Amino acid sequence: MPKRKRNNSVGANLAKADAQVEKVRHSLAHLLAAAVLEKFPKAKLGIGPAIDDGFYYDFDLPRNLTPEDLKDIEARMRNFIKEGLSFSGKKATSAVARKTFTNQPFKLDLIKDFVKEKKQLSIYKTGDVFEDLCRGGHVKNTREIDPKSFKLDRLAGAYWKGDEKNKQLQRVYGLAFKTSKELNEYIKQREEAEKRDHKVLGPQLDLFTFSDLVGPGLPLWTPMGTRMRHLLDEFVWSLRKERGYERVEIPHITKKELYETSGHWDKFQDELFHVRSREGHEFVMKPMNCPHHIQILQRKQLSYRDMPVRYANTTTCYRDEQSGELSGIARARSFTQDDAHVFCRQSQVKEEFFKIWDIVDAFYKGVGFVELEVRISGHDPKNFDAYLGTKASWQKAEKALKDIARERKARVKFVEGEAAFYGPKIDFIAFDSLGRERQVATIQLDMNMPDRFDIYCIDEKGKHERLVMIHAAIMGSIERFMSIFIEHTAGAFPVWVSPIQVQVVPVSKKHGPYAKKIVKELEHENIRVYLSDSDETLGKRIREGEQAKIPYLLIVGDKEESSDSVAVRKRGKGDIGAQKLSQFIKILNEEIYKKK
Repeated sequence: MPKRKRNNSVGANLAKADAQVEKVRHSLAHLLAAAVLEKFPKAKLGIGPAIDDGFYYDFDLPRNLTPEDLKDIEARMRNFIKEGLSFSGKKATSAVARKTFTNQPFKLDLIKDFVKEKKQLSIYKTGDVFEDLCRGGHVKNTREIDPKSFKLDRLAGAYWKGDEKNKQLQRVYGLAFKTSKELNEYIKQREEAEKRDHKVLGPQLDLFTFSDLVGPGLPLWTPMGTRMRHLLDEFVWSLRKERGYERVEIPHITKKELYETSGHWDKFQDELFHVRSREGHEFVMKPMNCPHHIQILQRKQLSYRDMPVRYANTTTCYRDEQSGELSGIARARSFTQDDAHVFCRQSQVKEEFFKIWDIVDAFYKGVGFVELEVRISGHDPKNFDAYLGTKASWQKAEKALKDIARERKARVKFVEGEAAFYGPKIDFIAFDSLGRERQVATIQLDMNMPDRFDIYCIDEKGKHERLVMIHAAIMGSIERFMSIFIEHTAGAFPVWVSPIQVQVVPVSKKHGPYAKKIVKELEHENIRVYLSDSDETLGKRIREGEQAKIPYLLIVGDKEESSDSVAVRKRGKGDIGAQKLSQFIKILNEEIYKKK
């Protein structure tokens, strides 16, 4: 498995682009619109913002654009850059704005929104060739833009304002970076990412599938994929079991009153699948597990002697994601959480956080992410209405997380506005083999849900003591983690978690009995093995095993049978020579034990 290589050049941290690059991208969006209007004078303009890797603009055009059109529009943009056009803007009244964009219905629609929301209107000009309704943020002159640092990338459809009831527009995407070198590096990185796309590799490796009859966003897991999921989940469970966790199970639907008490209903009811019984009772498919675990905790009165209580539960949750937001198994409507909740006293929080942190470190080391970045996600003080609880409780919780990270001697970054609505959290960030940031595990400190459900224990003096709740997800969504894992490894999984660890390939039919003997001995050692004894040629069967990214292929023919050995091919290294089967099993078991 490749070691984590952080890429700080391009593509890895696109959201962190500096202000000048953002200005260039925004300016290029204006030049794109100007070029389209030059080519199609009757074009109707939507919006054109800067995005993480470039820019886009939406258009209503007399015909569908083609790749050849993009080349022509790109050339026109470069001509504008050479002309040295200046950007200038000024505030405008709604009357002036409507007069300026009389023939632009989408701009007029935006002006109505600005007036309704009492926002200031402004109009920016690009030389004498273009003007747009815009808030600003451009280069002063187009000569500041490297004409080789951008490229029109692709076409897509986009409903006006993202509403499928509105007209569908043509969206033109462009890539843009500070230099042509960064642009080319990004394009190469993206090409590599496309080769690793889990939506392609997953079905190719026979891990999961989707069915039109089942529905979009509802993945179906094959025997191979299910085997991997269970191996990963059992690894997490083994780490939790060592630290005193107990397994629980919960149903998949619940009365809405549970989420009204927890606070989820007011904030997320529109994102839930609603179920109505024949008797008219209203239920929802569970989108999370924490309120259910609380109900298990509250089945009996707890003493301080019972603390802490640790529940673990791997279970499927459901959220009504919009169709356009679905992305393979990375974002789906059904997803499985390796969820856990700790109920403890305030004095026990640090120790429980450290135990979970140990689990996170052990698991991600085992799957090949050796180094994790740590972030504390806090609340947004400018939007406190979005959170449960009091400002004092949030400040106390966030201070506790900072103190825990400091004692752990971890380098952390504090990020405002990324907390869950019920409490701050420690997020762990992995960097995949392409250097992309991937948020993985999370530990959340919750002092609010215990208040809402009145969770307490009886302390040493016989009084009620409010408990603290810790939410802990190691993989989080197993589906989302699997998408990251597939792309990080390009499907070449570590031996310990590979659905098939060894493929046995007899040279011909007459070697079948010896091959079956090898298979039986490997199975006796609990090694996951596949016998490739079809009528296909030897070369084709070997290629199929390599394309399936199976860690080891064992070729057996006359020579191997006579010497009671196997010819070993190792993934990525090819032939590594003949070995006694006992020797091979010893080496393989050592790899599995060390999680290589």
